[in-house]
Amino acid sequence: MDAHEVTDLLEARRRRGEAYLEFLRVASMSCGLYELPRGAEDKQSAHAEDEVYYVVRGRARIRVRSDDREVRPGSVVFVPARAEHRFHDILENLAVLVFFAPAEGTNPR
Repeated sequence: MDAHEVTDLLEARRRRGEAYLEFLRVASMSCGLYELPRGAEDKQSAHAEDEVYYVVRGRARIRVRSDDREVRPGSVVFVPARAEHRFHDILENLAVLVFFAPAEGTNPR
């Protein structure tokens, strides 16, 4: 079993000092925690893998291709592979669980 507590992941990500902390990787998927502070710019680019975001805390907006919507704790957003996307208008510190399938970086671009 590979089990994690979100509070432990938040602390580990904070200690590492990077916006993204991968905490699980197998061939079929990978998982991470992504945090952006209030007012930050999300500089990520499209990924070659499908992704699902689950918002743990914070409020912001997300744009996926030309669709735009608000996200808040409990929001779940699917982003298809190679779709341009980013969080914007981050009103409260944002913490998001990210699920890639297959594992991030393993799908050919």
